[in-house]
Amino acid sequence: MRRSILSLACLASALVPLTPRAQVAHALPDTQAPVRTFGRVSFDARSLMIDGKRQVIWSGEFHPFRLPSPDLWRDVLQKMKASGFNTVAFYFDWGYHSPKPGVYDFSGVRDIDRLLTMAEEEGLYVITRAGPYVNAELSRGGFPGWLVNQRARARTDDPEYLAAADAWLDRVNAIIARHQINGDGKGHSGTVILHQIENELALTTPVQRRYMDHLYQRARADGITVPIFHNDQGRNGFWVPETSSVAHVVHGPNDLYAFDGYPGGTCTVGGQPTKGSPAPDWGFYGPGGDRGGASASPQTPGFLAEFGGGWFDYWGSNGGYDCNAIQRGKRYQRVFYGTNLANGIGIQSFYMTYGGTSWGWLPAPVVFTSYDYGAAISEARNLRDKALEMKQLGGLIASFPDLAGMVPAGEPQISDADVQVYHNRNPESDARFLMVTHKPSNGRGDDVFTVTANLPDGRYTLPLELHGFDAKWLIAGADLGRQRLVYATSELQSVSKLAGGGDLVLLYGRAGEPGQSVLRYTSAPRVEVLEGALDRQSFDPARGDLTLAYHHKARSVVRISGGGRAPLVLILADEAEGERYSRIDTAAGVALVRGPELVRSARLSGSRLALSGDTDAVSPLEVWAPGTVGSLRWNGQGVRTVKGIAGSLRAVTDLEGPRPIALPALTQWRSKAGSPEAAPAFDDSGWKAVGSRRGASNTPRPDGQPDMTMDAYGFHEGDVWYRGRFTGGEAARSLTLAYGAGGAGLVQLWLDGRFVGEDETPGGLPRPITLGMKTFTLPAEAQAPGEHVLAVMVRSNGHNWDLGADDFHKEARGLISASLEAPGGPSFAVPVRWTIQGARGGEDLPDPARGVMNNGGLYGERMGWHLPGFDDAGWAQTPVPAGEARPGTTWYRTRFTLAVPPGEDATVGVSIGDPKTPRSPGRYRVLLFVNGWNMGQFIAHVGPQRTFPIPEGILDHHGANTLALAVTSDGAPGDALESVRLVTLRNSRGGIPVRRVDAPRTLSSLPGAQP
Repeated sequence: MRRSILSLACLASALVPLTPRAQVAHALPDTQAPVRTFGRVSFDARSLMIDGKRQVIWSGEFHPFRLPSPDLWRDVLQKMKASGFNTVAFYFDWGYHSPKPGVYDFSGVRDIDRLLTMAEEEGLYVITRAGPYVNAELSRGGFPGWLVNQRARARTDDPEYLAAADAWLDRVNAIIARHQINGDGKGHSGTVILHQIENELALTTPVQRRYMDHLYQRARADGITVPIFHNDQGRNGFWVPETSSVAHVVHGPNDLYAFDGYPGGTCTVGGQPTKGSPAPDWGFYGPGGDRGGASASPQTPGFLAEFGGGWFDYWGSNGGYDCNAIQRGKRYQRVFYGTNLANGIGIQSFYMTYGGTSWGWLPAPVVFTSYDYGAAISEARNLRDKALEMKQLGGLIASFPDLAGMVPAGEPQISDADVQVYHNRNPESDARFLMVTHKPSNGRGDDVFTVTANLPDGRYTLPLELHGFDAKWLIAGADLGRQRLVYATSELQSVSKLAGGGDLVLLYGRAGEPGQSVLRYTSAPRVEVLEGALDRQSFDPARGDLTLAYHHKARSVVRISGGGRAPLVLILADEAEGERYSRIDTAAGVALVRGPELVRSARLSGSRLALSGDTDAVSPLEVWAPGTVGSLRWNGQGVRTVKGIAGSLRAVTDLEGPRPIALPALTQWRSKAGSPEAAPAFDDSGWKAVGSRRGASNTPRPDGQPDMTMDAYGFHEGDVWYRGRFTGGEAARSLTLAYGAGGAGLVQLWLDGRFVGEDETPGGLPRPITLGMKTFTLPAEAQAPGEHVLAVMVRSNGHNWDLGADDFHKEARGLISASLEAPGGPSFAVPVRWTIQGARGGEDLPDPARGVMNNGGLYGERMGWHLPGFDDAGWAQTPVPAGEARPGTTWYRTRFTLAVPPGEDATVGVSIGDPKTPRSPGRYRVLLFVNGWNMGQFIAHVGPQRTFPIPEGILDHHGANTLALAVTSDGAPGDALESVRLVTLRNSRGGIPVRRVDAPRTLSSLPGAQP
């Protein structure tokens, strides 16, 4: 996982001023390094290769466990492919699959075999990241809950830990092996090209070296034959392959060296982007040295296993995902990702590309439910503006294979000292890539300048402009189809073939800026302007150069014929116009489609081209298709067409946009008190006795205290209850509770059914406070003779991650100690007999379909009140917003029916209170259960999340649904449930079929242990 809160110092290292490029010798790759081959995958110092062909690996991170609707996995994969990605990276969460030792589940929402098949079907390469440790802002960093009770130190070669890790790896590696591009030797194959065996392991002692050796050997023994890597936590030179001859790095068993980076500044407290740092030179143009970037491993290609595609948000923020989408959005991607590419980092994966939802009890203590991340694809599955820019950048990568394996080509002359140009060449073809930015690259000036360089077709001076924070990815000396591009000051988005012969090239630039394209011919060609305008055209017979000058304004279409080359249609677009084009593969070659928001697929059958996709508004449809295409279909329907410009087919009638979605008001609420454990007469005879177990928590507790931690008793997620009995007396005046609850966690206390009070751990950065201690003054009746009952509820908002490999995930959760005594009085505590109860069944899951992260230990959860089939007819009818609150937890339930029009790709969410206000003056918290699925936690006074997207499949878009809310409050005036409503977060015409995820509806189908 990327740079965590616990290692911001590493992030800071990425932000220090860099040595000026002009003063630095190029850190060239070892061009004499041999090619290393792993079946169909190979690499040398310059690039990865698939079947011997050099590839730029353009990858996005997607976590299937953060989208519990498997049909929608395909939706995200299709959107990634349509947004220009050729690869997807997957983390797999060990704890998500394993509720107890020896028990593993890869079915339903955990079916990664199905996921990897989908990726293959959608034409995406795959990078697998299986742990054992992943971090990823997950509770325990992805370790299972039961591992907290293991005394062996995690992420070492301790035999007990290795045995546990091997049990996981044996299972997950077998699935991955079946889907690797090399096949598994049994007839199965897929598109997995790279495999990660550990994540951000910064400790490099012999213990860790033996551990890394074990993981590598384990993967190979399990049949994984593709190259193996580890993701370094920053450019530290940790776990560099043995093939590296660089001094002062830490060698490991990996085949490739990879690192992560999250530069680029942050959002301000007011939620505004800063663009606060330039793009670092990690590789060819950097300071060099023995550590960092490609220079740490000159025999292997530059590899960023994670590069910031956004940033996570945290409890108590003002809500930063929209800001993060801008901070690491359009222009940032062009500047930072392009700088990486120019520095020889030909394998990049952007974290996150779809962030999704940390539903249930997935989140680590710092983060709340939404893991939107400001990613290119939002949590609600909308394509942000940054996805459109990625589509254009990805189009260049797909259209210009010579970009793979480039090396520096020499310094060009630049007329403006405030501009820098990275100039690279392909050693085989001599084609060029020029990455043009401000100097420093986060500059925002307006610069008009020239760049003079020796290019493959001669020495040329390029007229250019940069306005504001921006960069341009330019190519020169390039063979595009059967055309020769000398240079262009516009950016390339697509190259394809035209029906009947000829080439189609799409170039684009910033609206209003001038552009210039120079093409090489043997004689003067014929130039026809079919649409729009050229400023001028000229032909230089001495060089054979046709120069076209123009301004980027909407669209101009130019046909060029003769001159010794195949015909060419050149589309010159401004950026907004370019974003309307989608480059999509067919059996006959690439089709270029203009108009729809999203083109998912293209199927060519004879002369008919069938397209599928989405429209977010009424949209034109125009297609340039290869081969002889005479008719079009869109989402299964025939489309009437006419001949369009330059051989296109154009729909006579625009495609329909989405239809409005009528959402019902949430009424007919019923409620019931949900903390019966507080009552003295509550039957806890089936609960576990505290002191009967001993866990492995490394949190100190007072001498003589039993182990009270929830994990020791098999309760690892969410809420846990304790009940304690004592004999009243003079000393029973106060109760001091030490507890572990994660970020924004909670403890509540009752005496004999009377609410005493609560305490919270704060959330937020730089690191959440995860442990708390509170002394409660008890009511006078505690001193009365006879038996009294204490009831304590602790809400754990996740276990710490283990990024430092220091067993930080074993910090206590639940109660650590409880001391009943008279402050300043006798130096002894009143004895208390404690029992404990958490999630129904503990590690024996009663509901494996929803799984280990769905439920904690609230009474309503143990009794099935969250399930859609529960009969709440006996509950009291109640208004929402609620007029008053009671201490403890109160459950609210309602039912509603959705009738989303067929053929709509929608996301519906649940919103509480005023979504414009991150925090409420009321102090209460809500667990949201939709059709039995725990889809998140709202904390009114902490914030910032008030709106919770519910994916289709969990939500039935064409039928009845149940919403259950577990509202926990201190009962004070104003600390009551606010308004609750449904909201539409996405609505496009199109989408894919989505089935409801199968899961139990009633308690009778949950055979678990004592509730």
